[in-house]
Amino acid sequence: MSTLITNIGELVTNVPEASSADGGRGRDKGSGGGEDGSATSRADTRAAAGRFAALTSAALVMDRGLIVWTGEAAHAPAADERVDAEGRAVLPGFVDSHAHLVFAGERGAEFAARMAGLPYTAGGIRSTVAATRAASDASLAANLRKLAAEMLSQGITTFECKSGYGLTVADEARSVALAAQVTPEVTYLGAHVVPPEYESDPGGYVDLASGPMLAACAPHARWVDVFCERGAFDADQARAILAAGRAAGLEPRVHANQLGEGPGVQVAVEAGAASADHCTFLSDADVDTLAASGTVATLLPGVEFSTRQRYPDARRLLDAGVRVAIATDCNPGSCFTSSMPFCIALAVRDMHMTTQEAVWSATAGGARALRRDDVGHLGTGARADLIMLDAPSHAYLAYRPGVPQVASVWQGGSLVAGRAW
Repeated sequence: MSTLITNIGELVTNVPEASSADGGRGRDKGSGGGEDGSATSRADTRAAAGRFAALTSAALVMDRGLIVWTGEAAHAPAADERVDAEGRAVLPGFVDSHAHLVFAGERGAEFAARMAGLPYTAGGIRSTVAATRAASDASLAANLRKLAAEMLSQGITTFECKSGYGLTVADEARSVALAAQVTPEVTYLGAHVVPPEYESDPGGYVDLASGPMLAACAPHARWVDVFCERGAFDADQARAILAAGRAAGLEPRVHANQLGEGPGVQVAVEAGAASADHCTFLSDADVDTLAASGTVATLLPGVEFSTRQRYPDARRLLDAGVRVAIATDCNPGSCFTSSMPFCIALAVRDMHMTTQEAVWSATAGGARALRRDDVGHLGTGARADLIMLDAPSHAYLAYRPGVPQVASVWQGGSLVAGRAW
């Protein structure tokens, strides 16, 4: 069944208008939108999806899970079902490219201690490891699904999920297997920290994480990640784990430069990583390296809010030509939020991004960090993953911080949260 959403006040497509059919008017050749009724050239549309773009007084048509037409509401083709947006804004679904959702326990006391002045050192990860190891598969799955539903209700239609709180072969393997039940974007993060039982033999743990543990996890994962940071894994250890992951068919991404300047960004770019995540403390050489690479800088403003560290300077990265994504980093320790609107508001207020840049980074930027060209935009042929705000403009996500703005969520063309007016 095709669905027309019309009377959209602002339609954020992330596709320049000239790349839409007939300069934004669309084509009325059947439900596909192309000259022969098929989808307009996806390659052309996706190549154009490199910056924020929006239409006003707009409409779109979804059919069979895809966007098949966008343009002016006055020129919209007929569809089986009609939704009147009544002037509300419609955006691509948020793409969250960094989240840790397979865990047990909670660390509220640790957060309270930080707010009272205790500095963040990442040491609390081990308390989550202990709780996760002790938890049953059923309890881990229930918590994972609860958080995934929480994300979806707030407009996150695509998300990545990491392991990293098991740190044994069996616990990491069950973590990625559980994650694969809720998302195709599964990351093996056996190299999160060195667990207590290997403190005297970190090299032995690197061998485990790049050998038997990796072999057990690779069938369920798409990505391999490593926390390349002081107190976690150094550059040589990170390179070894990433190389082993690539040999096992996994694509690399890296936790980089969160706690201080270090080798993480350079290691990520050397490895051809899809993203270097955190990027809080960057040298000029790091910025230049990112700008000259295909690696996305994924910024996680909720972490800085929750740890009271300084925020990354997104303006510096953007002005240098670096591709930037925003993600939630939802996890029980350093950032227990699943709200992308909250992260967008922080990025605008504290990372010096415009509202357009922040929304692009939370949609198309996240898609680039996952090397996806079917989500993060609403060009013809994209997945029909979209959100409707109870507001006339994308700017309200930062303009009204803390106020629920996501009124409706469609995933694959089906309404999955909220209501259609």
